[in-house]
Parts: sequence; C-alpha cells; structure tokens
Amino acid sequence: MHKTALYQKHVDLGAKMVPFAGFEMPVSYEGVNVEHQNVRNHLGVFDVSHMGEFFVEGSQAEDLLQYVTSNDVSKLIDGKAQYTCLPNLKNGIVDDLIIYRFHKEKYLLVVNASNIDKDWKWINSHNTFDAKLSDVSSQYSLLAVQGPKAIEAMQSLTDVDLSEIKFYHFTESQFTDAENVIISATGYTGSGGFELYIKNEYAKQVWDKVLEAGKDFGIKPIGLAARDTLRLEMGFCLYGNDIDETTSPLEAKLGWITKFDTDFINKDNLLKQKEEGVERKLIAFEVLDKGIPRKDYPILDEDNNPIGYVTSGTQSPSLQKAIGLGYVKTGFHQVNQELFIQIRKKQVRAKIVKLPFYKK
Repeated sequence: MHKTALYQKHVDLGAKMVPFAGFEMPVSYEGVNVEHQNVRNHLGVFDVSHMGEFFVEGSQAEDLLQYVTSNDVSKLIDGKAQYTCLPNLKNGIVDDLIIYRFHKEKYLLVVNASNIDKDWKWINSHNTFDAKLSDVSSQYSLLAVQGPKAIEAMQSLTDVDLSEIKFYHFTESQFTDAENVIISATGYTGSGGFELYIKNEYAKQVWDKVLEAGKDFGIKPIGLAARDTLRLEMGFCLYGNDIDETTSPLEAKLGWITKFDTDFINKDNLLKQKEEGVERKLIAFEVLDKGIPRKDYPILDEDNNPIGYVTSGTQSPSLQKAIGLGYVKTGFHQVNQELFIQIRKKQVRAKIVKLPFYKK
C-alpha cells in the first residue's frame, strides 16, 4: 500500500485508515455525518493526494488532448480548467478527469487514483503528436479545502485574492511558505472552496497551516466517506460506480462534455448512438419508504420486472432521506416517475428526481 505524504498526520488525528485505490487513506475522523455537515456549513480539509497528475507539454499538446478527450479543449484559456472524459473504443469511458491550461503548450491532467496506470498507457498509446507527457503523481500532494468559509479562512495564507478566482479557474502562486502551489477553484463537494496542488516536501506544513488558519472558522479534517456523501448529494459521477469502461457518456448524462464538433476517439460511434438513442439512462432517485439503496441493488418497475440497477446510494446527511443514482431502461427515466428498489427481500418505493439532490 502507498502512503500519502500526510499519512502520519491522519494517524495522529485518530483517523480510521482504509485501503483505497492502492493507498492507505483516511475514511473518517469523527464520523461521516459530522464531517459532511461541517463541509456544508463551515469548512473541511481533505487529503486527496492519491489522485494522479500528468503534465502534457509541447507544440501539439492541445492537439493530443483534443483527440483523446471528449470536451472541446480549444475553448480553454490560460488559467481555466475543464471537466472531460477519455472515451474508449467501445462507447465506454476510460476515465473522467480535469484538464488545467497553463498556456497553449502546457496542460495538467488530474485523473482518478485507481486509473493512473491505465490512463497513462492509454494516452501514451495515442500520442502520435509532438507532445511530451510527464507522470508527476508521486511528486504532488493534493488538499481540498471545501466549504462556504473557504475564501475567508484561507485568505491569510496567500497574497492572491481568492475571491477573484472564478469557479473552474486557477492560478499558480505562493501559499504559506510553499512555492508554485496551484490554487484551483474546483472540488467534489458542491459547497465551494479550493483544491491545492503542492509539492510533497511542503505538504505537512501546508496541512498544519490550513488547519490553524481555519480554526476560527470551524475547520475539521474530512475523510473519504463524507467526500462520497457530499458528491452524491450533488449528483457527481464516481468512476467505477456511475461510469466505467461499459457506460457511454451519453447514457451517463455527460452529453454536455461530449462535443461532436471536435474530432475525438470513437466520435463516430458515439454520434451514431446519439442519433439512434441510448437504451439506458442514468437517473437520480429519492427513496420514499424506509431503506438505503446500495451499489448493484436491482431497480424494478411496478410489476416487479427488473429495469436497471443502483450505481451509488446513501442516506443523505443534508436531506435526511435515502438517495441514489442508477441506470434504467430508456422510457423509465422521466422525472417524478415512481419505481422500486430491491433492498434485500423488500421492494422499496422510490421516485425519480432532478439533480442536484442538495440545493444550497
């Protein structure tokens, strides 16, 4: 098992450590509900240093990224980030990721921890361009400082005016004593805040100073369990659950990052799928009876016929009700439609709703 640069910090704080994507990671400190509500109402800091980072540089860096990703990379300007995916050749998704543009010949890709090796091989196998790739995953730590108090609490640690960094924009600057920190107005919680990409040698001191600066604003360290409930309340897809090598971006409601006026891998097949229509769609649902949906639980119609399956489910700490995502056959995907989740031996009523579940 790999350990992040902050492993000992989590152990000292009494975190429950679990294996995740090849790393020993903190799943919780005080408990998922306390940590979740703290991010929604105040401020939390996550160690997500297990994520992967690749630099793509050179005169044809943009051309390579335009080919291997589904979104339109040419729309990026310096200091802007973009959510996108790597389509495979079978109408599925190799991974979802974020691209950061420093300038026309330098980009950073941030990929899922469990897919680092796979993504690296995939992108390199399609690099017939004048583009140089560097895997710097083992050199960087990543802290997510999330919550409505993030700007106020972190402003004393940098000369950058944090309120000026727009959503999905970033800058590179000093943060505490750490040089060249990428300060990005991104995150996986839906409660605002920043992600800080830091060289490993600065990680411990930045972690300590973030906790110190956030003390008066109610900051807490947050584990992966609350990260999952926070992202699910927003309806953000989790790779390996809601999207994978077998799910099309069009089935997963990611048509907005699939730009057919660009020339990307498997474009023609996905365009055909768009024109002919998909056979299943990702839905969001609230459970109306008692019971918590979990991954792979069957979804049934009113006659108890299987029409799909759950991909993510939890008891929402913010809404105090059970929620989930899942795929159903096209035709059973309309908002307000009722269906049933098979929870052990019971058929539990649920209703399709619009995302996000949690509205500020």
